[in-house]
Amino acid sequence: MPLRQIEVVVPKEGKKEFDQLLAHDSVKHFWNDSSENSGYLLKAVVDANNTERFLDAAEQIIGNKEGYRLIITAVEATIPRIEPDEEVTDDTSSEDKPWEQPLQGIRVSREELYNDISDSVNLNNIYIAMVIFSTIVAALGVLRDNIAVVIGAMVIAPLLGPNVGLALSTTLGDFKLFKNSIKTNMVGLIVGFSISVFIGLLLPVDETVNQIASRTDVHLSDIALALASGAAGVLAYTIGMSAAVIGVMVAVALLPPLVTAGLLVGDLQFELAFYAFLLVVTNVICVNLAAVATFKLQGVSPRTWYRAEKAKKINRIAIVIWLMLVIVVALVIWFV
Repeated sequence: MPLRQIEVVVPKEGKKEFDQLLAHDSVKHFWNDSSENSGYLLKAVVDANNTERFLDAAEQIIGNKEGYRLIITAVEATIPRIEPDEEVTDDTSSEDKPWEQPLQGIRVSREELYNDISDSVNLNNIYIAMVIFSTIVAALGVLRDNIAVVIGAMVIAPLLGPNVGLALSTTLGDFKLFKNSIKTNMVGLIVGFSISVFIGLLLPVDETVNQIASRTDVHLSDIALALASGAAGVLAYTIGMSAAVIGVMVAVALLPPLVTAGLLVGDLQFELAFYAFLLVVTNVICVNLAAVATFKLQGVSPRTWYRAEKAKKINRIAIVIWLMLVIVVALVIWFV
């Protein structure tokens, strides 16, 4: 059973409220330390699946009050082992509205997701350097028709964070995260494309090699691939899987076709470059649609009810827009 250790610094006046919170059914074990001058340090071991409920209850106590600080860390092991409780299923609710039931299983908390993703959408020199290096590696792998090198570029996965951040910002109705994700994603795509064009100007581009030919022959099945890649990537993100593994899932739909389009433009093969660029656009749209849908199925939503209602409206609009764009690119692929 995955666990989290939650440490809470509590001033003296908040001790009774947190004593009640430590009786929450998600808490498997807890202990505390106290100081006459600074208050209390409470520690609780919490079932990772229920961490979000614990944090929501804690946030209601903390609010904007001073003197509190809550920190979450993953628990690698504990002795003696903590066995999971027997699950109690609610057959009535699942039969009434099965489509409203989130996917069951392990999911990291909203706060953990937000912290990981918001860090990855920061536009800085490190991000740009990662885009440049991954593009160079991918371009050389494509030109040499070396799938292992292309996969190596995917592991770097600089485009992963901004696209997942765009989907999460839509799910939570967070405009600041949305703005940062759009900006970082656009810069990443432009830099990656520009570097690829420059390499295409310098090196010969053989359009018959498999790594290029496979990305200039666009089919409707590529829509299914991008949807599956986006859903698998976000699902892996929500259960705390390694970013490198997730990067391979999502980057298969983003980085190689972007690099291919740039190489072909640099080699003045504009017709083939159009098809590769069409694949890039298709994949970006499908990955984001799948990501938003997966976040919703995983039950990711804002904590407060009024923000949740606002986010629902944004989600409906976003999903409709993404679906319309998917239809448009499907028609283009069909008729081109």
